[in-house]
Amino acid sequence: MASIFTKIVNGEIPCHKIYETDNVLAFLDINPVNPGHTLVIPKEEIDDLFDLKPEVYTELMEVVRKVSKAVQKAKNPLRVGLMVLGFDVAHAHVHVLPLQQSGDLMTRRMVNPDLPERGQSELGTDAEEIVAEL
Repeated sequence: MASIFTKIVNGEIPCHKIYETDNVLAFLDINPVNPGHTLVIPKEEIDDLFDLKPEVYTELMEVVRKVSKAVQKAKNPLRVGLMVLGFDVAHAHVHVLPLQQSGDLMTRRMVNPDLPERGQSELGTDAEEIVAEL
């Protein structure tokens, strides 16, 4: 069965797209730690990031770098962090996280899943701001 990310790549599930190449897609996380939280994925469904073909891994990380700089400009966090977990979705992905304080990851959505989701309008605005900085 295809992962939710594969369904996004195939256009079966909508997303707020930030950036796309032939091999990589970046889009907003619908349950962000902070506004601008972006996921960068290979289009090919590979479970482990480190199992990607070297050229796809390199391209993915180049997109991560590019998107991180755009998130920094658009959202002006104190720091943009990266995280690779791989537990929730069996499809390699990198979280690009705008962080305002060191405790953001521990005090926000990853530990408190009951936080309200950002609405489609808010996500749309976040996406526009980041895309404008690319």
